[in-house]
Amino acid sequence: MATRYEHPVIQQDTSRRTDQMPRRFFFWIAISCATIAVFGFMPTYWIQLPSNTFTGSPLLHIHAALNTAWVLFLILQAWQVSKGRIGSHRYWGLCGIALATAVVVVGYVTAIVSLEERLTRGEGDAARAFLSTPFFAMTLFALFTAAAIACTGRPEWHKRLMIAGTISLIDAAAARFAFLMAVGYGPGLRPGVVALPPEAMPTIVGLLLQLLVIAGMIYDKRTRGSVHPAWIVVLIVSVATLILKVPLSHTAGWYAFADWTTHIAGR
Repeated sequence: MATRYEHPVIQQDTSRRTDQMPRRFFFWIAISCATIAVFGFMPTYWIQLPSNTFTGSPLLHIHAALNTAWVLFLILQAWQVSKGRIGSHRYWGLCGIALATAVVVVGYVTAIVSLEERLTRGEGDAARAFLSTPFFAMTLFALFTAAAIACTGRPEWHKRLMIAGTISLIDAAAARFAFLMAVGYGPGLRPGVVALPPEAMPTIVGLLLQLLVIAGMIYDKRTRGSVHPAWIVVLIVSVATLILKVPLSHTAGWYAFADWTTHIAGR
């Protein structure tokens, strides 16, 4: 009777390729996050820098530099894992903790300063309500990233939570795409190409960004046979936050909280 024979070298090579597939997936999803982050701010920030037409607080430049550094850092870390450079990945992870902390602190301060400027322009409750968008995006980034750092000994949780945190961080960049579609940008695009109110865009875009999480769930199902619970937790928390922040941001309690935050900026 004939027996099947598999060469051990071929078996080893197949096992290596199978092991590298998830690593490559997380590298490419990191590339996707970086692409959204850069191109989302292209019309309103990056293109305006060379022409010196950007107007805004110098704090915005620091905020942009830190957020850009973070998505590039994510790519570096995912690339190192994809190449099996785990030791180097862990070494640079210490720098990532410091960078993430700076992103969170400057992110909150930028949101508060922006609120103060909008209140000065007389935008009132609309400005107070809008604070919920950057505030909750930064809070989710902080929570997911802190959880990822706490799970460094559990790599399957760690890498998924790192991606989840970055998806929350790029929410503002992705919203620029939708905002420009709603209000238009430049000759030939005004008054916009979609019939949706601009105030609805942050929630809609935030929900669309969860497609990246769903992509991770589908990939897990195809490669692992089951969806990792990290994706489920992330999806529930993210969607619940996106939906609940809308009614919350129009309450008297939120308006009072928004006014309280402006004291940090010396208002």
